Amino acid sequence: MSPRRVKARSESGRILIGDCLNELKKLPSASVDLVFADPPYNLQLAGDLLRPNNTKVDGVDDAWDKFQDFAEYDAFSRAWLKECKRILKPDGALWVIGSYHNIFRLGAALQDLGFWIQNDVIWRKVNPMPNFRGKRFTNAHETMIWAGRDRKSRVTFNYESLKASNDDLQMRSDWLFPICSGPERLKDDGGRKAHPTQKPEALLHRIIIGTSKVGDTVLDPFFGTGTTGAVAKRLGRKFIGIERDTDYARAAKERIAKVQPLNLDAIDTLPSKRNEPRIPFGQILELGILEPGQKLFDLRRKVRAEVRADGTLACAGQQASIHRLGALMQGKSACNGWTYWHFEAEGKLTPIDVLRSEAKRQLGLSRPMGLQAAE
Repeated sequence: MSPRRVKARSESGRILIGDCLNELKKLPSASVDLVFADPPYNLQLAGDLLRPNNTKVDGVDDAWDKFQDFAEYDAFSRAWLKECKRILKPDGALWVIGSYHNIFRLGAALQDLGFWIQNDVIWRKVNPMPNFRGKRFTNAHETMIWAGRDRKSRVTFNYESLKASNDDLQMRSDWLFPICSGPERLKDDGGRKAHPTQKPEALLHRIIIGTSKVGDTVLDPFFGTGTTGAVAKRLGRKFIGIERDTDYARAAKERIAKVQPLNLDAIDTLPSKRNEPRIPFGQILELGILEPGQKLFDLRRKVRAEVRADGTLACAGQQASIHRLGALMQGKSACNGWTYWHFEAEGKLTPIDVLRSEAKRQLGLSRPMGLQAAE
């Protein structure tokens, strides 16, 4: 008998109770911005896992993680991945998490289906479960794959926000987080773990902040107890969760109902420079921010160039764009002229890059903090 179909709705999302594939097929094409999937790992446990003192480890032995063989698991994986690809918008992306048992099979399936892998990311666990039998290394990490819907997808990547949150260092592909424990770990009425593989909210926070926008729709086809929905709601995203177990879905619904969305200003991300309006150097002259004949310098004042009325620079018998002339002066093939050339103000040299902010202000292209989120 198939599970009863129930919809739990809120302003920010909905939970669909039913078989993953059946529910995915009912969703419209190109309707979702981001997928986070925590599918069955197919752990292939042959029996109970015991500690050295012969107590049983509370491992994953649920029916939903059991498959007859690799062929059955692969067919299931490719079926739900194919549906996710259909549901994703052209610039949408998917995250899938797994262990050594399944992640390589999922990676091959993703590539075979035409997804475009952006990164594999290692979640390194601060407090992993020890290896009790002493026959292999302690499994201290899980692997996530981040992939665009296809090769042409311009996936969302909030690079500047992630870098700023990492003390102005580029965010790396190895992430250190503890496993889900303490008050965050949901318990059933008997005090046992409500779900054996509940993921920490910190992990989903980084994924959703880093690879989606406010107002985006995030789909989790293996919703469990609703970590994805809870974090999405808090961060101003919509969510769709699919879960076939009514107990898990009930726990997720109760959990998410308690979540208070953050203020829009609090979830605003740093704008990507790649998406900012383009301001050519010539427009700096047209607006009168710099004048023809003004001198520009490299940082050490060893090179001096003159601004020309057509938006080029002249130096040592050469005349070219700010980028081309900067490269010629250094004997390089390329140069970012915005950061190489400096103007003098009050005896100090300042990169001409700062002048673009004034140009945007005059052109009405600057937006105050928080406006992006409110739109």
